[in-house]
Amino acid sequence: MLSAVGTLLAGVVFGIALAAPPGPMNAIIAEESVLRGWTAGFWAGLGAMLADVVFFVLVLAGVVTLIDRYPAIRPALYLLGGILMLYFALGAIEEARHTAAFTDGETDSTAGFRKTFALSLTNPYQLGFWLTVGVGLLQPGTLDIFAHVPAIDSVLAGSLVVQTGSPELLVGFFGGIAVWIVTYPAALAAAGRRVDALAPAIAALSAVVLVGFGALFLVVGTLAIV
Repeated sequence: MLSAVGTLLAGVVFGIALAAPPGPMNAIIAEESVLRGWTAGFWAGLGAMLADVVFFVLVLAGVVTLIDRYPAIRPALYLLGGILMLYFALGAIEEARHTAAFTDGETDSTAGFRKTFALSLTNPYQLGFWLTVGVGLLQPGTLDIFAHVPAIDSVLAGSLVVQTGSPELLVGFFGGIAVWIVTYPAALAAAGRRVDALAPAIAALSAVVLVGFGALFLVVGTLAIV
């Protein structure tokens, strides 16, 4: 059994490991960071984190688990999330076409917050995490940290098992996400200041990621209905 400090640090590792993999949220954070600066990137990350806090509160209240009783909710979320991603992708395409360099906050720095918050609340994968692992975080037991992290689950599974149901694990988990949404935009914003070509390239990459995930969500949602 890990000590309180060890459990806290394990939670930090878990939060960072879950926040770091490439996906639509990090694509938006990257786009905001290199186009509008660290503040905009941080706000975008905060939007995704706030959605996790909302899901956490709903888990505490027992509301999230009710979703399992209504099978039509998840396909609807896939369709809504897919439509939102494609819509935001259009904006990223326009920014990739018209942005030539790092602009450091010349436009609304909170737009990314609204994007990531909306996408996170309609993300079936994020919902699925809180319906499974998220519920487990609150209940006494054990959790294999790396078994739930994409890409490395088969490599590091079993290497870090912690006791769940402790406040230290939850504080560390959200602390890890906070570390990511502070340092990731900072690194990208610093790179954007040095390399002007990075801004339109990141915007274009964000558009590609959003189109890819948007199309995938629409297909999955449609297949679940038909």
